[in-house]
Amino acid sequence: MLTIALPKGRIAKETLEMFEKIFNKKFIFDDRKLVLEIDNFKFLLVRNQDVPTYVEHQAADLGVVGLDVIEEKELDLMKLLNLNIGKCKIAIGIKAGETLDYNHASIKVATKMLNITKKYFAKKAVGAEVIKLHGSIELAPIVGLSDIIVDIVETGATMKQNGLEVSDTIMESSAYLIANKQSFYSKKSEILTLYKQLKDLVDSKA
Repeated sequence: MLTIALPKGRIAKETLEMFEKIFNKKFIFDDRKLVLEIDNFKFLLVRNQDVPTYVEHQAADLGVVGLDVIEEKELDLMKLLNLNIGKCKIAIGIKAGETLDYNHASIKVATKMLNITKKYFAKKAVGAEVIKLHGSIELAPIVGLSDIIVDIVETGATMKQNGLEVSDTIMESSAYLIANKQSFYSKKSEILTLYKQLKDLVDSKA
């Protein structure tokens, strides 16, 4: 049996729809259930940020999670396949009408994604004071907590509603199939079979 960790919400729904197409049967979680067992698969419904942790500790053999989460967590996992779902970007938000000056001595940045943000500004050789927030990131520049923010952007509407605009894109993200390294070698045949089925489906939509 393969155990697969899925993030609650849209990515889980779209992943299960892919399984429905491949196996021609329904893959639906009952109300409030966190575990779904069908045939040789066990799906776990977990918090988005926790998917890589479940996979790293082999509580799940495989997981589906955004590239942004994988990059932020920096765990020792195998990236198997870009599923081309859950597309978004990690971008810098700045007050509308302002421009980002990379030559400034120090920039205060509010974000949930410390590692991605620190790496980006280090590459730019910019001194950045990175402030960790867990939510309502858009509020930070408005009240003077930070100069700019780094956040997930799908349409940019939330930033716009809060008087911000997208300045620079740091990275594009979409959901990837990831694997625990030990699981990959101990269940290689099953994992590669599923990988091929998913890849064929992804390629057919391209």
